[in-house]
Amino acid sequence: MDNLSLQHICYLVLLFFVFSVLGWCMEVLLKYIQYHRFINRGFLIGPYCPIYGSGIVFITVMVSILSGMESSVGTTFSISFIGCGILEYAVSYYLEKRFHARWWDYSTKPMNLHGRIWIGNLILFGIGGTLVIEVINPIMYSLFALIPERSLYLLTCIIILTMSADYLTSHFVMKFVKSSVESSEADNTESISKEIKLLMHNKSILYRRIADAYPDVIYRTDRINKRMREIKAEIERIQQETADNLDRIKQDATYNFELMKVTPSQIQEEIIDKQDQLILQLKEDNADEKAIEELQIEIQEKKQYLEERKNLYRIR
Repeated sequence: MDNLSLQHICYLVLLFFVFSVLGWCMEVLLKYIQYHRFINRGFLIGPYCPIYGSGIVFITVMVSILSGMESSVGTTFSISFIGCGILEYAVSYYLEKRFHARWWDYSTKPMNLHGRIWIGNLILFGIGGTLVIEVINPIMYSLFALIPERSLYLLTCIIILTMSADYLTSHFVMKFVKSSVESSEADNTESISKEIKLLMHNKSILYRRIADAYPDVIYRTDRINKRMREIKAEIERIQQETADNLDRIKQDATYNFELMKVTPSQIQEEIIDKQDQLILQLKEDNADEKAIEELQIEIQEKKQYLEERKNLYRIR
């Protein structure tokens, strides 16, 4: 690895750190507006949300790779829109499977996918990513270039070591959350949430921070997930039965409408006509057995049709 590539990796680490901090600031501001108090957002102890830094680094690398083939604002927007959406979905899925908790839920938002991502955020990711690549990144890289080489490497190492230690500590806290959720006997997410918050508030400040950072977290044990799947299957079954019943009602209504268009006298005339045809067939020496059978079936159907038409009039 030459000096230039190592320097570029250091720039990406700095970029990751800067936007992780900026993402944390934005999260804190939004929660302050919502709850009117300071909330240290994120899983890590420090003032950073790595998902934002990861998203920016991913967009930066992808745009750099594709710059030789296609370079435009539309391409940058598309990469930001799709890439950040995949990242947010993957992180949500991993955290729920790993810790039995859903840390954000967009189920009530329009055009969402499993409540993990939704169109509003994706559009913001697209706009934000485009702004970063086209405007902010060039400024950031020019500032990074002012840092002496030795200081750049030292700063990069400090960031990596600090965030790694933070991750290990936070991971230990999250393991406690996972074990608490798994051992809970509660049968709904609200009861589990109350249990976990009570347990964590009785712990040290590190545990309380997680409870404060995600007041709306949804905890789900395997038992609750199983019950939710059963409820979903039952809802789908009821919806299918309702749809089938509606189809039958529509078919019956169409059939009755067709019956109402034909008067009993018209049906009787058709029956007489078919009977005349049958008599002629029977008089022939070489009668067509198949034709006779078909006429008999048609006459029987017309009689049944006539009876249903009379019943329809009686009902009305």
